[in-house]
Amino acid sequence: MEWLKSLFFSEGAAQTIIVLALVISSGFLLSRIRLAGISLGVTWILFSGILFSNLGLGINSETLHFVKEFGLILFVFSIGLQVGPGFFSSLRKGGIKLNMLSFGIVFLSVVVALSVAYFTGTSIPAITGILSGAVTNTPGLGAAQQTYVELNGALDQSIATGYAIAYPGGVLGIIFSLILLRKILSVNLDNEKRRVDETDRQKPGQTVKFAVLLTNKILFGKSLREIKQMFGMEYVVSRVTRESGKVEIAKADVVPGKGGKLLIIASSGDKKSIAAIFGEEIGFIEREWETDDKDFTTRRIIVTKGNVNGRSLTELKLGKAFGITVTRITRAGVDFLAKPDLKLQIGDSLTVIGSNPGLDSVSKLLGNSVKNLREPNLIFLFFGIAAGILLGSIPILIPGISQPVKLGLAGGPLIVAILISRFGPSLKLITYTTVSANLMLREVGISLFLACVGLDAGASYIDTITTRNGLLWMGYGALITIIPLLTMGMISRFWAKLDFFSIMGLLSGSTTDPPALAYAGSVAGNDLPAVSYATVYPLTMFLRVLSAQLLILFS
Repeated sequence: MEWLKSLFFSEGAAQTIIVLALVISSGFLLSRIRLAGISLGVTWILFSGILFSNLGLGINSETLHFVKEFGLILFVFSIGLQVGPGFFSSLRKGGIKLNMLSFGIVFLSVVVALSVAYFTGTSIPAITGILSGAVTNTPGLGAAQQTYVELNGALDQSIATGYAIAYPGGVLGIIFSLILLRKILSVNLDNEKRRVDETDRQKPGQTVKFAVLLTNKILFGKSLREIKQMFGMEYVVSRVTRESGKVEIAKADVVPGKGGKLLIIASSGDKKSIAAIFGEEIGFIEREWETDDKDFTTRRIIVTKGNVNGRSLTELKLGKAFGITVTRITRAGVDFLAKPDLKLQIGDSLTVIGSNPGLDSVSKLLGNSVKNLREPNLIFLFFGIAAGILLGSIPILIPGISQPVKLGLAGGPLIVAILISRFGPSLKLITYTTVSANLMLREVGISLFLACVGLDAGASYIDTITTRNGLLWMGYGALITIIPLLTMGMISRFWAKLDFFSIMGLLSGSTTDPPALAYAGSVAGNDLPAVSYATVYPLTMFLRVLSAQLLILFS
């Protein structure tokens, strides 16, 4: 049995791998535990690491540091890839208001944390860890630890210990805040759903399909191409019904004529204006627009060829070359109007109308091979990580701060991932990753990070939790969690006039807390919490990382 003892307690590659594997697998087994329907998820890996550490199982400190940092990089980089495509668009219009409210939540949580530190005498490193745990923000923990090491040459274990103590209360406290806020605001879910239905909650850029009757005398005798040139508005005509009742595929040279009906796809914000140009909107029933021409059909075609990535519809000239019409483009679950200057990306799904031979030709040009999407493009992944580390290492001098601020191993890769996933296709870079591949990267990264944090903080955690300070730190974490959420939740309702479902997503996203989002989604029964969550998540993640660093620097 000496070999078995050596395997578990002698430092080496095999021992490192088996300890990490046991910690992570045990944590996932524990994650199945649910209290009142709520699970702590992968956070159990942290507590599993603490348990193993107190049983005498640990790994080499240098190896532990490397694995922890690498896991953090994988985690934040995959998050950046996920949210990047919609990040900049989320900052427009309604997204600006949501992000202002999210900034208020981050700011208030820092104010509460500093107030607790001032009145209780708790050290800033410890309160920073409590803050990161109270808002369930793991990258903030990583940024705080890294900044402290750079300043002092050694790690303060109170950062990880405070995080581990406050995190469970953070998960429960965020959901409790949602429940309490609903009571305070006297929200009736049925009435709230009716209120949402009565307002136009569709974003102006979202595509809609509607039918119009051509009654504008100015347009009689003009082709669809001539009509579009006259007004210059962005829309796509899918089908045309003659006065005789025959349904045709809409081509540029088609002349609808007096009494003609058109099936149009446009942005919801332009719907009324476009309908007024043609005449009047009429009722729309899908089956009434089915064409009698069996050779024409509608097909979904996926972009999977690299040479198409970053090229616009105008460059490809699909309509002229193949006699087809692209009506919509679906990207990351969002429908876009097929504008001529819209650049295609790997993974885009095009809704195309045309003849079967034409659609076959377009399929060959664009790829339409799901198999190709499953093949990972690792070049941009590792290049992006390297660029992110370089960006995170650049010192930024801020007046009044003795030490330069760095984005670090959390902030740098996060920003680069957002930029690559958003602008990569314009530079002919293939940045597409499947949802499952992204999830795998994210889960592996966070699992390695939490396992190492638990193994590193194990001994000090037990000592703290069994003392009076441990219980006090839990209370501090509860204050940091609940006060900002309730305050900004009421401001969101009475000042910003947000519906309660969007408020739940806002509060969940401002604390980067997936369990809270899952709870909000189950309560709402719609996608409004997820929309507001995704809108504020990127900026919140950056602010959490930056605020954690600033707290350590000012300590």
